[in-house]
Amino acid sequence: MPRADRFLSIRRDPFSDEVLARGGVPEAHSLLQRTGFVPVVRAHETYHRVPANLAEHDEARLATEAVGRLRSAGYHVDCDGDFDTDHRPVHHLPLGASVAHIAERIREATTTDEVADALTDLTAAHDGVLAAVDEVLVALADFHEGLGDPADPHIARRLRYLVSCAGNPGDIFR
Repeated sequence: MPRADRFLSIRRDPFSDEVLARGGVPEAHSLLQRTGFVPVVRAHETYHRVPANLAEHDEARLATEAVGRLRSAGYHVDCDGDFDTDHRPVHHLPLGASVAHIAERIREATTTDEVADALTDLTAAHDGVLAAVDEVLVALADFHEGLGDPADPHIARRLRYLVSCAGNPGDIFR
């Protein structure tokens, strides 16, 4: 029998006509958000809904994709017939899980060499995690420079400042 936290429902609410997803654990919530659902946090519950102002066929497409992704990750999804699918996309772990694995490697390490190997994945100058975060911040700064609102150049400068403060990420542990 599957655990209770592995059950979700994705249904069109009869009162609001919104497509809502309820149930699950943080992994399921992450899958819903990656599919395009928006989290709704209330005092006594958290659920997800499709974004506002989508056409009905786009809502159905999004909900169907969420059903497939959740089922491929091992969740039991109770859904409206319009959202039911046999499609099971390949379930890949998100990048955050790979980064979190570095922490696990460090916790399990018994020698400083093992810790250093784990940290190298984080700090490698060319393709380490910190170097990739630098690239993301630079791309985000470039994006903000072209938006045109008065605050955008300031945001771009702050992002570039963060990158310059970090310097070469590999230098942190030298």
